Amino acid sequence: FLFAPAVEVKIEVVIPEKERSKEEMSPNGKASPLVYKVNGTARHYHLEEHPIASNPYHNPKDVVEASVCHVKDLENGQMREVDLGCGKALLIKENGEFHAVGHKCPHYGAPLVKGVLSKGRVRCPWHGACFNIGTGDIEDFPGLDSLPRFQVKIEKEKVYIRASKQALQTQRRTKMMAKCISLSNYNLSSTNVLIIGAGAAGLVCAETLRQEGFSDRIVMCTMDRHLPYDRPKLSKSMDSHPEQISLRPKEFFRSYDVEVLTEMQVAAVDIKNKTAMFKDGFRMEYNKLLIAPGNIPKALSCKGKEVENVFNIRTPEDANRVVKLATSKNVVIVGASFLGMEVAAYLAERAHSVSLVELEEVPFKKFFGERVGRAVMKMFENNKVKFYMQTEVSELREQEGKLKEVVLKSGKVLRADVCVVGVGAVPATGFLKQSGINIDSKGFIVVNKMMQTNIPGIFAAGDAVTFPLALRNNKKVNVPHWQMAHMHGRIAALNMLAHGVELSTVPYLWTAMFGKSIRYAGHGEGFDDVVIQGDLDELKFVAFYTKSDEVVAVASMNYDPIVSKVAEVLAAGRTIRKRDHPWEPSHDAAVFFLSFRTGDMSWLTGKGS
Repeated sequence: FLFAPAVEVKIEVVIPEKERSKEEMSPNGKASPLVYKVNGTARHYHLEEHPIASNPYHNPKDVVEASVCHVKDLENGQMREVDLGCGKALLIKENGEFHAVGHKCPHYGAPLVKGVLSKGRVRCPWHGACFNIGTGDIEDFPGLDSLPRFQVKIEKEKVYIRASKQALQTQRRTKMMAKCISLSNYNLSSTNVLIIGAGAAGLVCAETLRQEGFSDRIVMCTMDRHLPYDRPKLSKSMDSHPEQISLRPKEFFRSYDVEVLTEMQVAAVDIKNKTAMFKDGFRMEYNKLLIAPGNIPKALSCKGKEVENVFNIRTPEDANRVVKLATSKNVVIVGASFLGMEVAAYLAERAHSVSLVELEEVPFKKFFGERVGRAVMKMFENNKVKFYMQTEVSELREQEGKLKEVVLKSGKVLRADVCVVGVGAVPATGFLKQSGINIDSKGFIVVNKMMQTNIPGIFAAGDAVTFPLALRNNKKVNVPHWQMAHMHGRIAALNMLAHGVELSTVPYLWTAMFGKSIRYAGHGEGFDDVVIQGDLDELKFVAFYTKSDEVVAVASMNYDPIVSKVAEVLAAGRTIRKRDHPWEPSHDAAVFFLSFRTGDMSWLTGKGS
């Protein structure tokens, strides 16, 4: 793995000649039909018809070609951001071959040149999404779109890139998808694939089915009033409106025939008759079913819990309402969870006061460890957030029906105009209790590595499942995070199509507070030691979480792309052991070296940014 710093490159722009830009169409101009069998019946379908051409740029005026470097300017395993005049590309050299793709991660725009290159793919330094350098296709998440891929040629020892101006500007590519060819043959109460839940898992499942050429009916249903949206932003960017955080526009769902039933709650599933019963009495038959209902936030159980202006952040409307009510007012947040801490950080500059109540003595202690938790707590205190630790709420007091005070079990009384509750969540699986689908004692749906439940044709994904995590010797775990939900949806879709693909991703998550991010990869549940490199006081550190000498997770702040590097080591199936390392920082405070004896992965370098 190599950390590739951005390099400025002088370029020579060459306007392509008309002869060079003419499209060479294939004789038939259409993709070959594929066949998918449903209940033994062969169904033929075409991918959305695109001309097959040796030149992918349909409009000659939309094409730019540039000489970007000499062939010897890049060594194997190096990446370089290059400017083509009207946009940038990422040039990569691996195994003697050059590749060019978009230079920004389509998820949140991270510069991929600062990411990690390994075995034919580049991993985003911010949130861990992975892209194939040969095709640009997304291979791990978060995010939905792939990278545009550009043509590379070598002439007289110079490297040229030929690219669409539009692709250089958008820096994203939606993979080709099928459309439903038999929608008119269905009645309203029957679908081939029914998806319960319209979060990341449900949407990625639907998109993957279409990308794989599936052309039967797909119906998604959700209790939400909105089309799928970027749920992590509800606590990180609380004043965002639904249309600003939607994952796909309305036109996308129309174009690819993915039907979304909003404000529809499933009340029961009849596995014998393959039917979902909705709360309003509507029934829908299915052939394949994905259950991805997510979680339900826990409410407070104290006296006065029905008082007005007490919120769980579940929808964009909840988040927007809290921001409006909290401005220049007193806010109490119950629970130092990811949601609670992110809400506290977002409101700190807007509210008159922000108080945070937590049962533990340190925020994130079970997840990040006590030392990291205390460093984060200090950052919050420096931003005028007041903590009340090792206590709980005993009463919510009102005045004229609205929240006035929060009373703690310690006896402390806090002034409060708004209260946000972030004390965890439970899986939204109550409707499955009598279904015959295997649910564990905590309410989680139990699935195998292919996201299959114990019932043939029924799959489950996202926050409401437990699944075998390859990284931890197939231990059954629940990982309620955004990246994992994406991958669950993809694996479920592929196995609906009988591809036999198993889940093998490395969990990757992040949290953002006061303009700083903590990145995390792995699964550190039950860690027994934390090895920290860097400076916690300066909020520039890496924390390695170990269990029985093995590194099981890593977290960092201001040390990109170290978490993505460790994620790649873990994804390769290699074990990092604590006893193999000197764990000594170098003389340069910004750089440290870890001698990872991991097969052919003999070293790993981290650099602060």
